[in-house]
Amino acid sequence: MKSPGPKISNESKWTRIPDEYRKLYIVCVLATAWALAFSGSSRAQETLTLRIGMFPNITHAQALVAANMSREGQGWFESKLGRPVKIEWLIYNAGSSAMEGIFTKAIDMTFVGPSPAVNAYARSNGKDIRVMSGAIRGGEALVVKGDEIQKPSDFRGKTIATPQLGNTQDVECRSWLIDNGIRVTLIGGDARVLPTANPDMLPLFKQGQLQAAWTVEPWVTRLINEAGGRIFHSDPDALTTVLVGSGVFLTEHPNLASSFNQAHAELTAWILANPTEARRRARDELTAITKREISQALVDEAWTRLTFNCEITVTPFEKFLAQAKQVGFLRAKINLQDLIWKP
Repeated sequence: MKSPGPKISNESKWTRIPDEYRKLYIVCVLATAWALAFSGSSRAQETLTLRIGMFPNITHAQALVAANMSREGQGWFESKLGRPVKIEWLIYNAGSSAMEGIFTKAIDMTFVGPSPAVNAYARSNGKDIRVMSGAIRGGEALVVKGDEIQKPSDFRGKTIATPQLGNTQDVECRSWLIDNGIRVTLIGGDARVLPTANPDMLPLFKQGQLQAAWTVEPWVTRLINEAGGRIFHSDPDALTTVLVGSGVFLTEHPNLASSFNQAHAELTAWILANPTEARRRARDELTAITKREISQALVDEAWTRLTFNCEITVTPFEKFLAQAKQVGFLRAKINLQDLIWKP
């Protein structure tokens, strides 16, 4: 007689598992699924692209050095931010263009002069831009040709070049002339302030079409060495270059922005501790950007007029705001209390 076969149960193996183990299994499955989903999302965001603006000027020394490190595969910021990043260095020749890059979200941060930063802050009602750090003081000067100009009153009837209408040096120049009794207007006045791109200043200065220029390095040194210029006025403590961030970037990535600020300060310290290599890197980057050979002697001499300083307060911006109002470029009342970014 055949023995009876195994008893067939309508219960599945799952239903025979005790409740407490079933609950633990469900929790583990859900946790694993969540972890995998999060891991996949993290992998998709592992490399973040940061777009940073800069100018081909010695007064953007930190940017020149860092961009050269990026170019040579030894990225400073790429190794300092605590997560994989790709840095895209974007070249601008005017502060207004860099600020448009901020407004249109084409860049996340940029090195720029304080005057365009204040203008952008005012234009966006204090929403789209914040100053993250200082960078360079000095490195700019009012250069005159020959011996004809000996005192401020000698600027009457003269043409003075500045890099761009409304940029830091343009506002400073107009304000300084007014403070010294020289009436200047957009058209006419006792002296003519002529916005002129930096590369165009040199030939015009040589030809005598310009009697003076208020500009930045390396153009100050080039006007002196190549066109017979001499420094008439300079302020080594004048705030020349700052680091600014877009409101969107700072809101979405505050921790990354803080890390970038710290890395910027560390880079500045490295530059001060390694001036020879820093100057070499700045020269190499200027050569690569401009596609023309830049003399190391030119960079070395221009470098002596720079003061590296990452500290930042609202005080110099209040001065620029007052100057912009004095020369008629700003009229609205602007509160600068939120201009400086606070992590």
